[in-house]
Amino acid sequence: MFRRIATAAAMTLALTATTAQAQTKDIVDTAVGAGMFNTLVTAVKAANLVDTLKGAGPFTVFAPTDEAFAKIPKATLDALLKDQAKLKEVLTYHVVAGKVMAADVVKMKAAKTVQGSSAKVSVNGSTVMIDDAKVVKTDIATSNGVIHVIDTVLMPKATGTM
Repeated sequence: MFRRIATAAAMTLALTATTAQAQTKDIVDTAVGAGMFNTLVTAVKAANLVDTLKGAGPFTVFAPTDEAFAKIPKATLDALLKDQAKLKEVLTYHVVAGKVMAADVVKMKAAKTVQGSSAKVSVNGSTVMIDDAKVVKTDIATSNGVIHVIDTVLMPKATGTM
């Protein structure tokens, strides 16, 4: 009996430690660890935004997956990755100052981005859109904010579309 209680206690402690560890990772480390944001992480590095997104924040990041980046023609994406100013503009359009959880996002009509423009927020039933991107996963907590996963790369109006 004691052995079962000790085993159960050890398993509970291990699960608690894993959850706590996940929330001690910042936005960048969480994105790296997820394995589905490789292109985003590459872009963040190319735009020299790693230190910013590892900062105190809090930040809300609408994070496009690798599949979202794959929708952009390769030549266009390669050109964007080489143009640091334009890349920084595009990436900061995915970031909102503060920790905005899904329950708050659905009440918004627009989200003021760090880039300076506002992204349109629309809700249709259980579908939440940020501009033309569908939010596919919400509320990934990090030590310095929150990540919401989107299926399309957002483009600020001044930058145009890809």
